[in-house]
Amino acid sequence: MTPEQRFKCMSHNRAKNTGPELSLRHSLWSRGFRYRVNDKCLPGRPDIVLPKYRTVIFMHGCFWHGHKDCKYYTVPKTNTDFWKAKVARNQERDQEVWRKLEAKGWSVIIVWECELKKAKLEETIERVVGAIVRNGEAYRAVQEERKIAREKYRRERRERKEREQSLLKEVKFL
Repeated sequence: MTPEQRFKCMSHNRAKNTGPELSLRHSLWSRGFRYRVNDKCLPGRPDIVLPKYRTVIFMHGCFWHGHKDCKYYTVPKTNTDFWKAKVARNQERDQEVWRKLEAKGWSVIIVWECELKKAKLEETIERVVGAIVRNGEAYRAVQEERKIAREKYRRERRERKEREQSLLKEVKFL
């Protein structure tokens, strides 16, 4: 390809609402999952955010994110050093974003572009749905534990306050 042809080809790659992303979103929606798209409030602006399940999904293009052992990831024969460095930067940024999200209590699911081809689409969707459900159950369990801990803390605080008041009454009577 000439530089002009390559520029035109690369400039047509979209970051949002790609075909594979839309197929996954439609499948999740038809299964009853409700989500937000490209939430600006979260690190990395995840492609799909499921707040009820405390889960985010990133759709990664095999070429742009360096999917190992994938036929869709090949390093271009021209300007090889640039492309290797670019993919390496993308991978480092991805891992940093995942760490930030996990530190905030979000579960991260990665779906590769090649997993959404017709041959693997249903299998991938079942994997993603299973992971979402597991994440939701774990999130609800943690929320329940926190609720119990808060109730225990409030009860102990109330009992302590009652003891202090009864001691004050006893001291006033003496």
